[in-house]
Amino acid sequence: MTGGWTDDQLEAVGEAVELELASRRPDGSLGPYVTMWVARAGDDLFVRSAGGPERPWYRHARASGTGRIRAGGVEADVRFDRAPESTQPAIDDAYHAKYDRFGPGPVDHVTGSDSHPNTIRLLRSAP
Repeated sequence: MTGGWTDDQLEAVGEAVELELASRRPDGSLGPYVTMWVARAGDDLFVRSAGGPERPWYRHARASGTGRIRAGGVEADVRFDRAPESTQPAIDDAYHAKYDRFGPGPVDHVTGSDSHPNTIRLLRSAP
């Protein structure tokens, strides 16, 4: 188990086309879920802000540090962590392998050096 995920959870979330993510508010409640793409690179799961660092979901996730995800039949509490720079090429490759079928426009928004600073590693919180 890496990042707190079981192999089955990594596979299910990694194969899901979309992931729903909600950040925790200061009072502990969840904000609204936002739908996005998710990439699995090795034994880790990542999301990126296609609209850059000013997207509300991204700012809330970075500020709160915790939230909840739903994807591929998995629902789990998570912590949001920065992705190590060394993993960025593998994350780009994972996004291309999974989403190039949607055309270069959408995939270009979540790959390349401009997207790297907007990458969040999803770590499963202890139940």
